Amino acid sequence: MLFSISNFVKIKKYMRNIEIEARSFIDRTEYKNLLKKLRKKSKFLASTNEETIYFKVKKGDLRLRRNAKQAFLIFKEGKIHDDSREEIEIVLDRDDFQKIKKLFQKLGYKEEIRWFRKRMIYKWGDIKVFLDDTKGYGLILELEKIGKVKNQKRIHELLEEKIKFLGIEITPKSIFENKFKYYKRNWRKILKNK
Repeated sequence: MLFSISNFVKIKKYMRNIEIEARSFIDRTEYKNLLKKLRKKSKFLASTNEETIYFKVKKGDLRLRRNAKQAFLIFKEGKIHDDSREEIEIVLDRDDFQKIKKLFQKLGYKEEIRWFRKRMIYKWGDIKVFLDDTKGYGLILELEKIGKVKNQKRIHELLEEKIKFLGIEITPKSIFENKFKYYKRNWRKILKNK
């Protein structure tokens, strides 16, 4: 047999679309400058205030998010700061946020972390650009593109080039990891003091 089911599954996995990201921490001056640049170079899509809860699961990230209009149930494979991850997103009514939170609590899922952020969303060609101001965590520029697994390295390099083109230095993953670990341990105290 020339073609087995297991080979088909491997090919299918290699061909699937995934979310590819590049991100950097920025300061307040860079944030303001980016707003000006993005107004000229891209299309403004939305400004939202979001609340996101991460629930403790064995692998990947299980998130529940809401903004003023909708709620979202999101699962991302892999680790939090991986360059590319498969994502499953379900759009819900905003009122479902509390119901799903309560359901997860009854099922034994522990709230691992909570974020509050203001997000500015732009479209720059085929790239989505997010400017995030996350309470107690910081300002972040994130570029995102959907692509094939086989192209993920090339796309990630392109996203990093675009960040540099905007005049921003790439933040090493170790800084993201350390800041995330600190926030994860202290988010309740941090949010209480903000």
